Amino acid sequence: MWRVVLLRSRAVLLHRSDHARGVCRSETPQRSQNGTPPDARVAALAAEQHGVVSTHDLRACGLSGTAVTRRVRHGRLHRLHRGVYAVGHPATTRQARFMAAVLACGIRACLSHFAAAALWGFLRWEDRLPDVTVAGCQRHIDGVRVHRSRALLQRDVLRHESIPVTSPARTLLDLAAVLPRRALRRAARQAQVDRRVSVRQLLEIADRCNGHPGAARLRAAVADGPAPTRSELEDILLDLLDAAGVQRPEINVMLHLDGEAIVPDYLWRDRRLAIEADSATWHDHKLVREHDADKQAILEAHGYRVMRVSYRQTMARPQQTLARIRAALAAC
Repeated sequence: MWRVVLLRSRAVLLHRSDHARGVCRSETPQRSQNGTPPDARVAALAAEQHGVVSTHDLRACGLSGTAVTRRVRHGRLHRLHRGVYAVGHPATTRQARFMAAVLACGIRACLSHFAAAALWGFLRWEDRLPDVTVAGCQRHIDGVRVHRSRALLQRDVLRHESIPVTSPARTLLDLAAVLPRRALRRAARQAQVDRRVSVRQLLEIADRCNGHPGAARLRAAVADGPAPTRSELEDILLDLLDAAGVQRPEINVMLHLDGEAIVPDYLWRDRRLAIEADSATWHDHKLVREHDADKQAILEAHGYRVMRVSYRQTMARPQQTLARIRAALAAC
């Protein structure tokens, strides 16, 4: 009798020890309480995380360390970082790479800097290493640019496309420490155009994080107030007008004419003058040129003069471009 009791006690202790380590001693995948096989649970979780899971996720789904190793060997899991796997196939999207980088850095990590700006959509991704900020100690992760922050508050971390990421305001604060002035202002203005952030939010985070190396530069980037420009050329042209003391126009304001929404790049409503900034990035396409011609025709039919300014003209002959604009404003 005592022998039976001792054997049962030993079995209970072994079970508890394994449970504490998150390990299943059986080689056979265990079913969850509702009868769902572990692989089905892994697939469902991967679908929510851009096809990427961590070792912690796999164990939570009921797979032991041995079971994970077997699936890696059989090509059902593909290692992206230590303890992070793509499920089913090795091909990954940009979002999958971002999610994998965050998972590789632990539970207190989030996407940040250039990668965060690319995820929010106000900076182009240049296929660099994903940036991840961790709260606490910094550790090296192959294939990830890891940043350490002791002042990253929970209010500054959101989820976008299921990925933990710094808020748009915090992202711009971090970028302010590393981006050139013009590139920072372009990113900040694009974020405003996309309604990701407001000037008030940018000034608030700069004041709240006053010791951050990007705080002063972020304040300078928004010192002139909101300017919802949509291209580098619009930024350059606006700088030219501001420096010359020319009355600031309305920027990308919507007009409803002939039942259509018309958005001139720059508009002096009282002078009935509109300027279209024709950058090659946005206007060098047949359909875009046709749309521009239609927009100009509608504006002119309603009494607006339309002046077109190219990137090349603005960069090569800025003073001549400025003189043209001044003359057009004086003639109205």
